[in-house]
Amino acid sequence: MFRAAVIGTSYGGLDALKAIIPHLSKDFPLAVFVVLHIGDNKNDSFIRHLKKQSKVKIKEAEEKEEIKPGTVYFAPPNYHILIENDSTIALSADPKIHHSRPSIDVLFESAAWHFKNQLIGILLTGLNKDGALGIKEIQKYAGITIVEDPETAIATIMPASAIEIMKPDYILPLDQISKKIIELSELY
Repeated sequence: MFRAAVIGTSYGGLDALKAIIPHLSKDFPLAVFVVLHIGDNKNDSFIRHLKKQSKVKIKEAEEKEEIKPGTVYFAPPNYHILIENDSTIALSADPKIHHSRPSIDVLFESAAWHFKNQLIGILLTGLNKDGALGIKEIQKYAGITIVEDPETAIATIMPASAIEIMKPDYILPLDQISKKIIELSELY
């Protein structure tokens, strides 16, 4: 049974997330964690916009917050987001990774260690290699991995970097990713 999904994206990510999150139902059974590279900019206007289009609960993650299914947690600007052993969220101002804080790799690795084979990892469009090692870690712990087909990505570096170092379970065009996430969440 899957308990969580993690999504990482960078350049072009706003549009990619709008193609996925609004398709999740109000009773979506997984917790979803999102790292979107937006620099030091606030993401509250994007979250407000996404809330209007979506049925699932969407919020910015908070320190020591208990993880709940059916909620999409966005990493706050300039903080790494991690999953703790007690099923809470931790925020960190540790150094940037791949010039980014929040880092996709940090989220994906901590989620893999916690959720193991109960995790779905999704890597989308982006202009750097952040996320490639993290999604490989998800696969190492028997989680399911989905990488956006570079042919449909606004920026190909991020998904192509993952495909270069591992064989994802699924390489899908953006318009098929939400359907696959929903299908996997209903398997168990």
